[in-house]
Amino acid sequence: YQFPPMNPLWHGLLGLVIGVLGFVSIAGNGMVVYIFTTTKTLKTPSNILVVNLAFSDFCMMLFMAPPMVVNCYYETWVFGPLACQLYACAGSLFGCASIWTMTMIAFDRYNVIVKGIAAKPMTINGALLRVLGIWAFSLSWTIAPLFGWGRYVPEGNMTACGTDYFDKTWANRSYILFYSIACYYMPLFLIIYSYFFIVQAVAAHEKAMREQAKKMNVAS
Repeated sequence: YQFPPMNPLWHGLLGLVIGVLGFVSIAGNGMVVYIFTTTKTLKTPSNILVVNLAFSDFCMMLFMAPPMVVNCYYETWVFGPLACQLYACAGSLFGCASIWTMTMIAFDRYNVIVKGIAAKPMTINGALLRVLGIWAFSLSWTIAPLFGWGRYVPEGNMTACGTDYFDKTWANRSYILFYSIACYYMPLFLIIYSYFFIVQAVAAHEKAMREQAKKMNVAS
């Protein structure tokens, strides 16, 4: 409503990029899910989290890329208001699920590398419980705009839909604030925290190995 429409060239480039990324992501993540489900030896607790990340990213591009490419061709949203709501909700759900899965993977690595032998190993049931918790938590945040807290609208390029970050009402602003904390800043902080200590532990181990090698007169 406030800005001129995008140059058609940008729509074409955006459609091409999303199309290529969608194909690569669907093929790559689909392959990970297929190999995991058909190879018994890969079904470990840690790999359940990895495959959940691959599944979430697979769904993200499967649901998001094709409509985006079609809309870029028509240079506007062509699927109607309900599809706009569902499209934005799906993108939000899979994005939130992916970042929290990465957080759980970081916790698992922290547990194994930093705590070492003292760590309590994650079980299959523990991994499945974490996956269930991730999807339930993500869904509770992403369906909120469908019930009036925040809202989903067409984005500025008019070829995708997402969270309304222009609306200045308190209901909308409070949703953006709490959602960004729960689905971005909190997992980001936890991932940074985990990998800080992981890198520290690896560096300390490398130092100890070098000192040991020196004592044994080993060159490498």
